[in-house]
Amino acid sequence: MAQDDKTTGMKSAYDLALERLEEQGIERPRHEGLSPEVRAQIAELRNQSEAKLAELEILFRDSLARIVDPSERAAAEAEYAEERRRVEARRDRDIERLRSRS
Repeated sequence: MAQDDKTTGMKSAYDLALERLEEQGIERPRHEGLSPEVRAQIAELRNQSEAKLAELEILFRDSLARIVDPSERAAAEAEYAEERRRVEARRDRDIERLRSRS
């Protein structure tokens, strides 16, 4: 007679870790799957963001090579950092919006 695999079969490290979490009173993580369409949209958002960040970096490095004044360099670096944060924040906001809709 075959026995239940949950009690006699080998368990993965992931399953064992989940059991230890449950013993500590921590709930198992929920697996909310995203549809293939949403995954594709998220991947496209990430690709567009990476392309924009690469473009910003190229333009920044080019302009930085022509700046010799330390105060102007600092201003250019601050502007670049702010622009990177803006692009990353928009990417994260758009991804979160897509995840919440699905």
